[in-house]
Amino acid sequence: MTLMQQIIARAQSNKQRIVLPESLEERTIKAADQAQADGLAEIILIGNREEILTLADKLGLSHVKDCTIIDPATSEKTEEYAQLLFQLRQKKGMTIEKAREQVLDPLYFGCLIIKSGDADGQISGALSTTGDTLRPALQIIKCAPGISCVSGAMLMITDKPEYGENGILVVGDVAVTPMPDANQLAQIAVCTAQTAKSVAGFTDPRVAMLSFSTKGSAKHEVVDKVVEATKLAKEMAPELKIDGELQADAALVPSVGEKKAPGSDIAGHANVLVFPCLEVGNIGYKLVQRLAGADAIGPILQGIARPVNDLSRGCSVDDIYKMVAITACQAMDAK
Repeated sequence: MTLMQQIIARAQSNKQRIVLPESLEERTIKAADQAQADGLAEIILIGNREEILTLADKLGLSHVKDCTIIDPATSEKTEEYAQLLFQLRQKKGMTIEKAREQVLDPLYFGCLIIKSGDADGQISGALSTTGDTLRPALQIIKCAPGISCVSGAMLMITDKPEYGENGILVVGDVAVTPMPDANQLAQIAVCTAQTAKSVAGFTDPRVAMLSFSTKGSAKHEVVDKVVEATKLAKEMAPELKIDGELQADAALVPSVGEKKAPGSDIAGHANVLVFPCLEVGNIGYKLVQRLAGADAIGPILQGIARPVNDLSRGCSVDDIYKMVAITACQAMDAK
């Protein structure tokens, strides 16, 4: 069974309530139909019921009618959600009138459903920008306890079983925070290890904090940041198996790890890699994807109190379907 098949099976075994607010987007409604048919999640679509069902009928989709469809314009909970939004944002200048207007936005409405405990996760981005996806999530759902920055992890599936977890690695941050400071980098490490557990199913995440130096082989302020982040991550999550700073070969190759970082339990055996900055992470995963033919799944947003994930506007129906399964696995762990 492949990793994606395992993720889908876990989602099916404990169905979560996943919101798809871009309900009139063709790829999204097709993915919703398939997810509902396969029992992947309890799908919640935001929008006018008649318009959604008309589009589903036009596309020959027979399971959309079984999804929960909520129209912010007519829902009996719209005023309740508007009051909640007002309470959450009034110190930022939100008025009840503005809240009543903003609650009609499907991306805001979906996050308010989650905040109220009526759903477990949300996915958007087939039509919306990353900023539009993240803004309501951070304003309403907010970051997880002890976390102040959002980051993005990627599942990297290679044909090299000697590396990572039988060829699978979870890497971060590849999507969100450009230049994390030591505290933010520590948070990214803890969150990426959690994603490795909840999504990739790793029972034993082993985190390497990457740098161009291994255990003091080079001196620079960016190396110092990684060393400090490693220390802070250990304080944040004492149970976490983590070491740094390590070069990539020292993190992955046992013989190199033994030579460069003798005595380290992580060196040569890492299955979670944390990059020192977004620039390195984004370039690194794309090089592995293109040059080594690795399968890259994600990015998976992490650090939000309840999962909210962002799609590429060039995504496929299959991409959305897979993200429903991933978000469902995150939701199980967030409860």
